[in-house]
Amino acid sequence: MLYRRSMEIEQRLETALRLIRTGKFSTPRLASELHVSIPTVSRYVTALRTRGHDIRAERRADGWRFILVRKSAGQMAPALASSVAS
Repeated sequence: MLYRRSMEIEQRLETALRLIRTGKFSTPRLASELHVSIPTVSRYVTALRTRGHDIRAERRADGWRFILVRKSAGQMAPALASSVAS
């Protein structure tokens, strides 16, 4: 049962990341699309950032949207770089 719950969480985070990659979703729209609350979307974004995804909020003409900043192939995420340096 614990494994199943972990897999469900991973799938939700992957879905959130896929939607964020499009650059079309604000927090309320993500919440609606994922059928979760706004605070849950904030927790998803925090979890994804902790995993090294550079997710930022960007103001556009039609409002705020999340974007995923692309890293160059050789660039490590900050959390990984600091653990490797230790």
